[in-house]
Amino acid sequence: VDRARHGVREAGSACVHLGGGAELWIGVLEANVSGVPVWLVDRGDYYARAGIYGEPGRGEYGDNVHRFALLCQAALQLCKDRDFLPEVLHLHDWPAALGAVFLKTWERSGSPLSRTASVLTIHNIGFQGKYPADAFPHLGVPRELLTSDCFEDFGWLNLLKAGIHLADAITTVSPTHLAELLTPVGGHGLSPYLAHRRDDLAGILNGVDGEHWDPARDPLIAARYSAADLSGKERCKADLQRRVGLDLRKDLPLFGMVTRLALQKGIELLREALPSALETLPMQLVLLGSGEPEYEGFFRELAGRFPGRVAAALGWSEELAHRIEAGSDFFLMPSLYEPCGLNQIYSLKYGTLPVVRATGGLADTVSNYDPASGEGTGFVFHEPSGQALLGTLRWVVDTWFASQPRILALRRRAMAQDFSWAVAAERYLEVYGRAIGRRAAWG
Repeated sequence: VDRARHGVREAGSACVHLGGGAELWIGVLEANVSGVPVWLVDRGDYYARAGIYGEPGRGEYGDNVHRFALLCQAALQLCKDRDFLPEVLHLHDWPAALGAVFLKTWERSGSPLSRTASVLTIHNIGFQGKYPADAFPHLGVPRELLTSDCFEDFGWLNLLKAGIHLADAITTVSPTHLAELLTPVGGHGLSPYLAHRRDDLAGILNGVDGEHWDPARDPLIAARYSAADLSGKERCKADLQRRVGLDLRKDLPLFGMVTRLALQKGIELLREALPSALETLPMQLVLLGSGEPEYEGFFRELAGRFPGRVAAALGWSEELAHRIEAGSDFFLMPSLYEPCGLNQIYSLKYGTLPVVRATGGLADTVSNYDPASGEGTGFVFHEPSGQALLGTLRWVVDTWFASQPRILALRRRAMAQDFSWAVAAERYLEVYGRAIGRRAAWG
């Protein structure tokens, strides 16, 4: 954390108690982010590392169960020490799931936090926080929680599973993904436990930051534009082509991608479809991303094979991400699963028509183009195969050359969609109210 940039200051210390009588002292830091006070836990031997969960080439840190148990318990300790008694503790994914466990166990008896409710949001159920069972005593929670309903998972500890068992309410980040979590495939082994909590589940679509992602006032793009005046988008396309080394061809449809290069993101489908698409279709492609070495190698090879038509920027650049959203005509997201997804929402706001697979939040945010009526906000395919993606790319390119007025209408309709946090906030308030009611009834 850049302390000077964020105004981080020292704010004392605290003692955190974990299992086996362990007492861990932490430094406490404070900051203010957009008017919101933030506390930070400072413990060098736990957190002063190059990565958050692990490091490339080295995998996950072996002591993550200890690191995140400390973080969760420290959060509760700071609330008590500073007399900040929240009505709701909102936890995100496995790293914070122990917060729900701690509230329901030793924090309950005689604690000022005994009436605090917990809400657990699952962003990516593929990551569950599984660790050897011999770490259980370190947590300091009752032995009776080491059961197949709570922590135990085929001889391992599963932190997310325990959170699902004990949180007062559970959400995920889109309605369709909620339905997927209740299936054997989509639940990644946890669907029976989620089904048991069905009455406490909610699927709430993520919002986006309308100030940071808005083509009418984005300082990172070549020209600003709106649905009423799209002339700036053409200039953004030319700027993007120059920056990444593509041929300056306003007549060709330009497909953009900003993604993590991982199996989940549908990269295998792209490996099947893109070579044939580029050999047979008049199109361009620009990628920004990093991830698995073999996938990086594929896009590097593709750029070498199709110079002027394919560009691969391997790594990360906030500026280039914005320029790809603004300068592309279409945005590719063929994910195998996508709990919510944000780039397709950014793309809609920028009039860059998403090409997506119908899964999770992609299905909830992109409506398929209907050639008969002209309705829709993007192009959607269903089967998770390279052939289905290739067929969709052909359909998109055909539509581009056959009917520019239709493309223009789709862009304007896409840009009119509302995915602000104001909509999601109302849903979260409802969930918080139910969680508080459940906590009161339980306690």
